[in-house]
Amino acid sequence: MTETTTGATGTPTGATTGTTSGTARTGVAPGTEAPDFTLKDNHGRTVRLSELRAGPEGDGRNVVLLFFPFAFTGVCTGELHALRDELPAFVNDDTQLLAVSTDSIHTLRVFAEQEGLEYPLLSDFWPHGRTARAYGIFDEDKGCALRGTFIIDKAGVVRWSVVNGLPDARDLDDYVKALAAL
Repeated sequence: MTETTTGATGTPTGATTGTTSGTARTGVAPGTEAPDFTLKDNHGRTVRLSELRAGPEGDGRNVVLLFFPFAFTGVCTGELHALRDELPAFVNDDTQLLAVSTDSIHTLRVFAEQEGLEYPLLSDFWPHGRTARAYGIFDEDKGCALRGTFIIDKAGVVRWSVVNGLPDARDLDDYVKALAAL
């Protein structure tokens, strides 16, 4: 697998690919506007990507948009714990972490409470996988999102991404490097 990174100007410097069921997946390409979405978080609050973008004061936030297949599974739990343990790098005045799965908000609420996850877990439950499909990472055979991560700048443009198949964990250090490049 090769990952996509972009320079400060947003110019892609690589190509992201992941595979599932033998089919390569790339997701939304860096340099393109991130598809907007409205989803409920694990507390039932509405989260809109467009509301996190820079306002007239330039006070928006970069977004680390992380798709994970299912709550309560080993690799997903491990990845989300790693983010929890490094939370100040991903939830601060400049950056917001959003983790998305096709689980229901009720499942995500219990999962977050059990695992001590204090960042938003968004439910792409219904219409099932609509946001994962918009990002090009929905696995139709499994009915869930692949492991896709998209770094979105304050203007709403994807600046970096990586897409892994279901069993392949992502490297947290790659997110930190991509955020530092913004």
